Amino acid sequence: MTRRLPAAALALLLTSVASTALAHAPQAWTGQQAPAVPTPQNTPLGLPRALPPIPAPTAETYPGVIKYEVDATDVERKIVRVRQTIPVKAGPLVLLYPKFLPGNHADTGPIQLISGVTVTGGGVDGSGRIDWLRDTIDPYAFHIDVPQGVSEIVVEFQWLTQPDSSNWRVVMTPEMVNLQWEKALLYPAGYRSTGITFAPSIRLPQGWQYGVALDTERYENGVATFRPTDLYTLIDSPLFGGAHYRRIEIDPRGEAVHLNIVADEAKNIAPTPEQIAWFENLVTQTDRLFGARPYDRYDFLVAATSKMGGIGLEHHRSSENSVPTDFFTTWGKDLGAVGLLPHEFVHAWNGKRQRPADELTANHNIPTQNTLLWVYEGQTEYWGDVLTARSGLASKDDILVSLAENAAFYDNQPGRAWRPLQDVNNHNLLGYRTSNPYASWMRGTGDYYRESLLIWLDADTLIREATDGRKSLDDFAKGFFGGDDGSWAPRGYTFDDVVAALNAVHPHDWASFLRTRLDATGPDAKAPLDGLARGGYRLTYTDSLTPGEKRIQSGWATDFQYSLGFTLSSSNKLTGVRWGGRAFEADIGPGWELVAVNDRAASAEVLRDAVTAAKGTDKPISLLLKNGDRYRTVAFDYHDGLRYPRLERIPGTPDRIGDILSPRRR
Repeated sequence: MTRRLPAAALALLLTSVASTALAHAPQAWTGQQAPAVPTPQNTPLGLPRALPPIPAPTAETYPGVIKYEVDATDVERKIVRVRQTIPVKAGPLVLLYPKFLPGNHADTGPIQLISGVTVTGGGVDGSGRIDWLRDTIDPYAFHIDVPQGVSEIVVEFQWLTQPDSSNWRVVMTPEMVNLQWEKALLYPAGYRSTGITFAPSIRLPQGWQYGVALDTERYENGVATFRPTDLYTLIDSPLFGGAHYRRIEIDPRGEAVHLNIVADEAKNIAPTPEQIAWFENLVTQTDRLFGARPYDRYDFLVAATSKMGGIGLEHHRSSENSVPTDFFTTWGKDLGAVGLLPHEFVHAWNGKRQRPADELTANHNIPTQNTLLWVYEGQTEYWGDVLTARSGLASKDDILVSLAENAAFYDNQPGRAWRPLQDVNNHNLLGYRTSNPYASWMRGTGDYYRESLLIWLDADTLIREATDGRKSLDDFAKGFFGGDDGSWAPRGYTFDDVVAALNAVHPHDWASFLRTRLDATGPDAKAPLDGLARGGYRLTYTDSLTPGEKRIQSGWATDFQYSLGFTLSSSNKLTGVRWGGRAFEADIGPGWELVAVNDRAASAEVLRDAVTAAKGTDKPISLLLKNGDRYRTVAFDYHDGLRYPRLERIPGTPDRIGDILSPRRR
């Protein structure tokens, strides 16, 4: 029987979490009296009227249902048109554009792409037009004075989706659309997202089909009308629609889990029976890991495309996943794409139902916090890789190759000398997946995924070793994320909750274990690689790769990170210059182009040959470099050959990593 938290209880939870966060906010520093500075506020300077404060969300329910109509048929000009009919009462009203988007961990709502905002409903000038004013502090808020006698307003605008993915990703092509409702709606301030009801519909190009985790009431003449739902669920239920679409059941227990595939071409929506069986195994292995489902239905939304922008985004009862066009026809070519679906599926448990308390906010314009992303994303990354192997989507050897690449990256990352992993989590609020010229020194988004994966491998192997295999992190997953089958009401967790759940599996000083790895800095701070040795493996380097290693380490041909300290782009640009590496120490930074190697025209192959030829000799490697109108010749006194990471078995030790990656029989 499906069990859900009553709406009133969920409302109280969301409101109380927001109140608790405010109650525990740090007090202003009082060590020295600061000069008096006016508090920023909305003022009438240059405006026709003063703007009232934006109402904070309360436990009240918004009266009435917002009719929400989307037209996504203008795929050639890539314009989404929106019409919202909102029940109102006379007086001040603030409409918000969602700012903090679920799964983005930052204020990434693209309000810059919203245009043509008009409000009608009986304006005093007789035209029905009602003026609005954008908030002078928060540009995501629109202030409206609703005239007397007006009981509903109509808000219309366009979402100008992008022609390329240089700034924002492409979401519309002639063959498909990815509608993320939160990018194309406004909602009343002063209410929780669970307390506002929307009645959504969408018009799609003629003949298109779609996948979405909403309940369809009817689909007629290209218009899909969905059962009314709260804003929280609507935003958590994106839609993939397309001219080439296929829906495949992959639930061994019934009809609750489906693959919904759209593609640039019809030939790319045909997974083989073996591939479908692997996805069925994924559902089975996930059931066995967690022991209970946090959903009544789950829809994998998969776009096999080279035209729509890339995405991997979690939702409670669905996920958005883009994969290469040949995903099904050349299986295993891209392990990252194969592992994407298991990762996002795990988020239904970790990140959606069970999520950090500081990410459980009352609505989508209250700031989120990221202090526990190393659990939210890091443990999800761990289970994503584990389930990829357990389901048969990839082999144990594939995962070991990926793990070697991951371990080598962090074993050679200098940024840990100044920046702890915890700060990488917190930094994400400064901007979504920001880039920088020296990522190895600055550190970045990937760290709370992949470095945290190593922490959870360390924890898993520690538990297995200490209990002689009787317990493992699987027991933590079932105890912490499982239970309450069929319920998807979110629950907040804290650092102390994580520690307590680990101690319930195996008593240990887990607080120190975690904080040491999260907070370590300085010249002696090391990557968390203890789980490799405890798991039966050690990190080594080789100068030649197997075909399987070349397939997984797809950038091997241009990767000189662990030899000369950079990566070579397809245009022979030196990228990813590693801070403190040989290129860096030779005063080479971003922007340099490789022109020649030992007086031969440059290419990745020529450079590989030169590094190989210099191995064991005293002959330097000479590089001719160009930056604008400047040329330099740099001689590298390097003689250790090419270096690619590899995990090798430690003789006489238990293969605990092999055990971790083996499928569960019950």
